[in-house]
Amino acid sequence: MADAERSFARRTLLTSTAALTGAALLGGTARAADAGQTSGAAQASGTARAAGTRHAPWPARFLLPDGFQPEGITIGSRPYAYFGSLADGDVYRASLATGRGSVVVKGSGRPTVGLKIDRHGTLFLAGGDSAEIRVADARTGATEQVHATGGTFVNDVVLTPGAAWFTDSFKPVLYRLAKGAVETVPLTGDWQQGPDFTANGIERTPDGRALLVVNAFANGGGLMRVDPRTGAARAVDLGGAKLPNGDGLLLLGRILYAVQQQQNAIDVFRLNDSGTRGTVVTRITDPRFRIPTTVAAWGSRLYLPNARFDTEPTPTTEYDVVAVDQV
Repeated sequence: MADAERSFARRTLLTSTAALTGAALLGGTARAADAGQTSGAAQASGTARAAGTRHAPWPARFLLPDGFQPEGITIGSRPYAYFGSLADGDVYRASLATGRGSVVVKGSGRPTVGLKIDRHGTLFLAGGDSAEIRVADARTGATEQVHATGGTFVNDVVLTPGAAWFTDSFKPVLYRLAKGAVETVPLTGDWQQGPDFTANGIERTPDGRALLVVNAFANGGGLMRVDPRTGAARAVDLGGAKLPNGDGLLLLGRILYAVQQQQNAIDVFRLNDSGTRGTVVTRITDPRFRIPTTVAAWGSRLYLPNARFDTEPTPTTEYDVVAVDQV
């Protein structure tokens, strides 16, 4: 795992085919069709707010297995969170109601970084420096597909109708997985590839017509809006705000949550519909943050795994998950 260690050491020092058939493929039905992380959160959100204290007794912090080395999180249409392990690629599922959980997909010794779950219980896993994309069944634990991308560090993933999109942190490309095949989409336009860790979190624009990708290098760190048909990137106007430590992204309506891992913070923006501009809303901090990396939502809460990249990992290192209120 020496290459993985070097990749994450660099990250810590820094901070850290078929094209889409037009905009409609990512458009109108995007939010409704993806019953993974975003729609599960939206579905639960109204119920939770109507119930008022529904989640009050649920734990606001719970432990993951010692030595797990979490990075990604996803929550689907039920109150369970899934976490990927950088140590061995395991996927761990935890009940948000109790904090208890177990490994549901056994890893192969290669890391799992970002991950998403769809409404069928299918997990899409970014394989880090294995350069793999893996697809697994959360119910049976079976790994159903393994795709070699030919890349360097497959980092994060977002689901769109008919496809899963993955970032590569050391190459100016995105990977599109659709119908069991992977297409490499070069990033052009405003995209600037840094000498080290560059692309990270990925989301959709509020109108569903394009992708948002963290670029930790260009202009001191920020967001790029990427046309999925061409790969052309355009810098998102954040009003001078920077994301040099930007990691996981979560879009709820027009509110974008961007985790800034080494800063132990979540920066919150209100985007316009097309995702070309964002206005700073607030910054969320919490004394329990220990370099959180990614974020998912259920009800009125945000859940974040603490990756603890400032701590040398051992088999007994403690890792946890913390919950904070949405804006």
